[in-house]
Amino acid sequence: MAAVIPFSQALRERTWTGHSDSEGAGFMTDLMSGKGSRDDYIALVAQHFFIYEAIEAAAERMKNDPVAAAFISPKLTRLPAIVEDLRFLIGDDWREQIVPLPTTARYVRRIEEVAATWNGGFIAHHYTRYLGDLSGGQIIRTLMQRQFGFETNGVGFYLFGDIAKPKEFKETYRTQLDAVDWDAGERERVIDEVLVAYRFNTELFLDLAQEKAARVA
Repeated sequence: MAAVIPFSQALRERTWTGHSDSEGAGFMTDLMSGKGSRDDYIALVAQHFFIYEAIEAAAERMKNDPVAAAFISPKLTRLPAIVEDLRFLIGDDWREQIVPLPTTARYVRRIEEVAATWNGGFIAHHYTRYLGDLSGGQIIRTLMQRQFGFETNGVGFYLFGDIAKPKEFKETYRTQLDAVDWDAGERERVIDEVLVAYRFNTELFLDLAQEKAARVA
């Protein structure tokens, strides 16, 4: 009899290509290899504001959902840190200076749409963002600190001060995913939605690259 693969493992394995495509987008490759500018980094942080505004508003609506509630933690909340980063990077009038790119606007609509009626869809987007932030996001933080001379100002988004052991936190999160009583069909839907989230991230990097080309032209 074949061993049953835990859902969290199946989720990682089935979405890895989408994750790799997202990481490999040219904009991020340049930023992480030292070819990107401070303005490029600011452009990325600005788009994060809109995405996390949507997902954390969705978390507030979902906090009493019997399935979603297990994944929602104030330790993960990123929006206040993003606001402080933008204030540091742009100035007190940061909000008047940023607008969502087309992919960001579609991404936000998707988060709002699924989180209105479907806890599995909300969890898919929550998983994609926050576990990514706790993993690869820490590499991004170190590289941005090195390239632009940041200490904590400007990279607060990547600092999870209330999570002492990110590895353990991620393991607990995956255990919670395995414990959800989703049938095979619902698990497929969640995996598909994680792939949707990764696609939005890849397309966002393409938007950011286009914006950069227009900015430096």
